[in-house]
Amino acid sequence: MDWSDRIHWTKTQRERLVELGGDEVLDEWFCSTRERDKTFYLREKELASRGRRRLDTFRESVRRPVVCRLTEKLVDVLMGAGFVQVTTPTILSRQMLARMTIDDRHALFSQVFWLDKNRCLRPMLAPNLYDVSKSLMRLWSGPIRIFEVGSCFRKESQGSTHLNEFTMLNLVEWRLDPKERLAHLRDFAKLVMEAAGLPDFRLEREESVVYGDTMDVTWQGIEAASGAMGPHVLDDAWGIDSTWVGWGFGLERLAMMKEGAHHVKPYSRSLAYLDGVRLNLS
Repeated sequence: MDWSDRIHWTKTQRERLVELGGDEVLDEWFCSTRERDKTFYLREKELASRGRRRLDTFRESVRRPVVCRLTEKLVDVLMGAGFVQVTTPTILSRQMLARMTIDDRHALFSQVFWLDKNRCLRPMLAPNLYDVSKSLMRLWSGPIRIFEVGSCFRKESQGSTHLNEFTMLNLVEWRLDPKERLAHLRDFAKLVMEAAGLPDFRLEREESVVYGDTMDVTWQGIEAASGAMGPHVLDDAWGIDSTWVGWGFGLERLAMMKEGAHHVKPYSRSLAYLDGVRLNLS
C-alpha cells in the first residue's frame, strides 16, 4: 500500500487519546479503518488502565496534586532565600489595571474577564504587588524580597500551554545594588527551576506587551517564566523610584514540564482531571 493511502486516527479518537495522556501513540498509522479502530480500542483500554493505577497510587500515597506539592516546595525555598509571602485580592479595579497601561487600546485588554465596568478578575499579580511594595518600602529599610502565589484569569486561546484560569508565582526584590540586578535575576530563576526539578532551563531575551524588553525562562522550547528589572517606566504610576528584579512563573506549566507531559490542562484546576489523570476512564 502506498504511504499516502495510510490511515490516521479520527479527530474523536485523537482527542480521546490526548485526554488519556497517550501522546506517545498519536503518530501511529494504519492500513485500514478496521485495523485503526481495533488498535484504538486496545490503546484506550491500556491508557485507561494506566490512569486507574495512577489514581490508586495518588489515593494511597501521594494525596496532593503536583501543583499543590510544587507550590509548597517553592514557598519553602523562597522563604529560605529571604522572601516574604503576601496575599492580595483576586478582584482588580479598572484603575489598577490602567496603571499597568492596560486600557481599551492595549493588546491584553480583550483578554480581561470583566465583572462590571469598573472591576475585573486579575489577569496578573503585578498591580497588587506594586501597591504592597510601595507600602512596605515606607516601613522597611534595606533590600525587600516578596512573592505571591495566586490565581490569574485571561481569555487565552485554549492551546496546549494556555489556560483561562492559571496560577502565577511572582517574586520581586527591591532596592538591590544596580550592578547586581542581572546576577540576581539569573540566581532567582535558577532557585525556582532547580526547586521545581527542572535544572536544564534556558534564559532568553524576549519582548513583552506589558514590560517591553524582558528575559524568559524556557524549558525544551516552552516558556516557563518571564522576568524584568527596573527602574522601569511602569514604576512611575506607583510613585516608586527603586532598583528591582522580578519573575512571573506559571505553576501549571512547571507541573506539566516536571511530569513530562505535552498539555497543561490536566494540571489545572479541573472537574475532569485529578493530578494529570482524566477522571472519565470508562
